[in-house]
Amino acid sequence: MTHRLPPFDQAHATPEQKAVLDEILSGPRGSLNGPFLCWIRSPELAQHAQRLGVFCRYHTGLSMRLSELAVLVTAARWRSQAEWHIHSGLALQAGVPEALVEAIRTGAEPVFDEPDDALIHAFVTELYETRRVSDATYARAVERFGIDTTINLVGLLGYYSLVAMTLNVFEMRAQGQTSLPFPE
Repeated sequence: MTHRLPPFDQAHATPEQKAVLDEILSGPRGSLNGPFLCWIRSPELAQHAQRLGVFCRYHTGLSMRLSELAVLVTAARWRSQAEWHIHSGLALQAGVPEALVEAIRTGAEPVFDEPDDALIHAFVTELYETRRVSDATYARAVERFGIDTTINLVGLLGYYSLVAMTLNVFEMRAQGQTSLPFPE
């Protein structure tokens, strides 16, 4: 699953590593697919990051569809092969239209059927492109989602950027991944 890291042998995990692995496997994810076998080499980072990830994936106040849409924009921005592979299927299952998923992957101009999709895409894209969000976009997000969920959206973007950076630096691939969504 990785190209730059030696294989991780769970049989030789430290008690701290075992505790993190057990929490991940018994939690809502139920698998180690993603950055976890990298992070586990630093169990304290792994524990904090995976708990933040549970919050960002399941408890932001956004629907799964909007969360997965934000993750896809992040994965495409970072050209994260594994993150895209994992989350494109989740986005489709959550109701993101296939044409929108493909437009985000290829960098084409997306067409939105849902105003919330357009707002999430605008917020995420604007933040990544300008490192800020305009007053108008911010006001629309707060009006639609509320201040708490807007804060959580920013947290989700930060978390999935960390995931993408980890996957990219260590050239990790998703379990079962046989093709790459982005050229290298």
